Amino acid sequence: MLMSEGTNLSELFPIMVDDKSGAMLWKDLRTLVLQYVMPVGRLRKFYEGIARGVLYGTRCPKCGAKYFPPRPDCSRCGSSDLEWIEVSREGRLLAHAVVNIKPESYQRYEDYTVGIAEMDDGFKVLAWIRCDDPKKLRRGARVRLEIAKIRENDIPFYHLIPAEE
Repeated sequence: MLMSEGTNLSELFPIMVDDKSGAMLWKDLRTLVLQYVMPVGRLRKFYEGIARGVLYGTRCPKCGAKYFPPRPDCSRCGSSDLEWIEVSREGRLLAHAVVNIKPESYQRYEDYTVGIAEMDDGFKVLAWIRCDDPKKLRRGARVRLEIAKIRENDIPFYHLIPAEE
């Protein structure tokens, strides 16, 4: 018998106890590496736009809901007849956070800042913020939505920057 009376299960197994619920949890010892493949054919205009330096969102003509990044279907009313609209490149910062506790796949990155901005045309955008000092960011500050290539893989993508930079 491996276990004697009074032996804690976590001494024999990779078991931990959840601090909030007290539930026993199995902690897998293997590193899980995932690479996703997702169908994006219905969002082709979005990617073609980024490649040309234009950012598109979608708007539902039935209920008026706006989506950025775009969606092929309206989550509010279920319509599949959404319109493509060019997104304003100027807006106001609603909220931001500096991320210093990162998921495993982002450990190689320095701390980074993400934010939510409401663009002048009403689209809300969640994106990384490129700025020299996140302490200068303020709610309500003007921001620009720009396209630049992601350093490590040279893929063009959007980000926010303070308007005064």
